[in-house]
Amino acid sequence: MILVTGGLGFIGSHTARALLDLGESCVLTRYRKSKVPSFLESEIGRRAYIEQVDITDASAFLSIGERHKITGIVHLAMTGSGMSDPFDYFRANTDSLQSVLQAAHKWGVTRVSFASAIGVYMGVGECPFQEDMPLTMTADNPFTTFKKSSELIATYIAGRLGFEIVNLRISGAWGPLQKSAANLVVASQLVHAAVGGLQPTFSGQVLDAYDMCYVKDCAQAIAQLQVADKLNHNTYNIGSGRIVKNQEFVAAIKSVIPGAKLELPEGPCLDMFLDIARIRQEIAYEPEYDVEKGIFEYVSWLKSGNEV
Repeated sequence: MILVTGGLGFIGSHTARALLDLGESCVLTRYRKSKVPSFLESEIGRRAYIEQVDITDASAFLSIGERHKITGIVHLAMTGSGMSDPFDYFRANTDSLQSVLQAAHKWGVTRVSFASAIGVYMGVGECPFQEDMPLTMTADNPFTTFKKSSELIATYIAGRLGFEIVNLRISGAWGPLQKSAANLVVASQLVHAAVGGLQPTFSGQVLDAYDMCYVKDCAQAIAQLQVADKLNHNTYNIGSGRIVKNQEFVAAIKSVIPGAKLELPEGPCLDMFLDIARIRQEIAYEPEYDVEKGIFEYVSWLKSGNEV
């Protein structure tokens, strides 16, 4: 049974669905009461079980192992989200990581997958980003700082205690259930505005040209890495493997909703994308969704009455 922290969140719920489709059963943690996505509803209480817990509380998190036989962990929860105080932010995220690693040791888990991010490559300056590139020792925001340091901490502890850590360097995910209003991944704002017949509004600059991955592809990669019989590395890039420009989203939406009025302010181009040769070679990963297919499904999802 695979435990997914943040299992009812954006990437977490899709990862749970991907794991279920691979024949696994799951325990999904959540911090607050939240709606179960329609694509998981029929599995709750059968092959998927919800545990409401503050994962920064190590004893509460460990107690999950008394109710379920956990064989693997996918750590996707972002416990410090929305915290402005840097001490609170790092304390929350560090405590949650420690809870996960301690539980893995106590439960005899063989593999823990940890959600890192493309942002750890900031400052490297050469694309496509490859897993073996040396990372800089600087970071300009708390998110990147935590992801960089956590990769090192988790890898050391896992090696010391005898279980496997897999660092998942995830690109910009987009698709159903995405709630972020960040100007880095704007697909969700564009799709919601078009379906609602509105013009999207953005505060500040909108960043362009970035590795964008449809959330189902991202989830499939995470699930396959978690259940793979053998992995040759402990770090994997997960993305589309190319730069996707915002105008590609606009064009794809207009092909599905011809009357959509979508205008984007000009913004800086990041020109950041991942080399995904490693994951392609080891688990035969290949993104199934291009922008057009993803937009069509996303629009259909919303028009079918699904929330967010």
